[in-house]
Amino acid sequence: MSLKGKVVLITGGGRDIGKACALDIAKQGATVVVTYLSSSNSANQLVEEISELGQKAIAIKADLTRQENVDNVVNTVIDEFGQLDSLIHVSGGLIGRVQISEMSDEHWDNVLNVNLKSLFMTTKACIPHMKSGSTIVTFASQAGRDGGGPGAVAYATAKGAVMTFTRGLAKELGPDIRVNSVCPGMIDTDFHNNFTQDAVRKNVAGATCIKREGQPAEVAKLVTFLVSEDASYMTGNCIDINGGLLFS
Repeated sequence: MSLKGKVVLITGGGRDIGKACALDIAKQGATVVVTYLSSSNSANQLVEEISELGQKAIAIKADLTRQENVDNVVNTVIDEFGQLDSLIHVSGGLIGRVQISEMSDEHWDNVLNVNLKSLFMTTKACIPHMKSGSTIVTFASQAGRDGGGPGAVAYATAKGAVMTFTRGLAKELGPDIRVNSVCPGMIDTDFHNNFTQDAVRKNVAGATCIKREGQPAEVAKLVTFLVSEDASYMTGNCIDINGGLLFS
């Protein structure tokens, strides 16, 4: 599997799953551009690690819910490298666990904007620069299939929409651009460090067939496969990676 000569944009690539994707893709020979919002130290460390691999990488701070930031990211990719072969949109998040009875309009809008609107705007900005054979990978979630845990209805709704967006976009962009989505389950990331109790994490991990949480690097290998020619007959798929916790 080689991505030599490819330029890959990874949003939310400064930490956790996004960072793991950037490292794995760089190991396959690609030039990597990552965006981050608050994880500047981790993003800059990532660029150094990729440089040590002999590959090119840059990190760009961006709020992808703002059109001017999206445009700046895409323009920078084209100005610096002259092409864009793959978009991997990892950006998103729960923001907070809020029951619907206590949810403000602002919280609902923020969650939908971070997870769905950012994907729409970034994808729309990238497509004009992507030639035949390019790929897009979106990030949904197991929550998009099962409704998520307590206080995650807004997040689950957004991730369900990401899956539908992926399917519709695959039809619209085929045969030139393949579009697939990844639906992670319980992965060992700051998402769960911040929003999931340890006891819940232990119980969920124990309920998987594998009997543990997943690791970001394991998700990254799936993503690398999807952007490569090895997945040339795959598009419109929403692929679970959850250790057997949920079968769809």
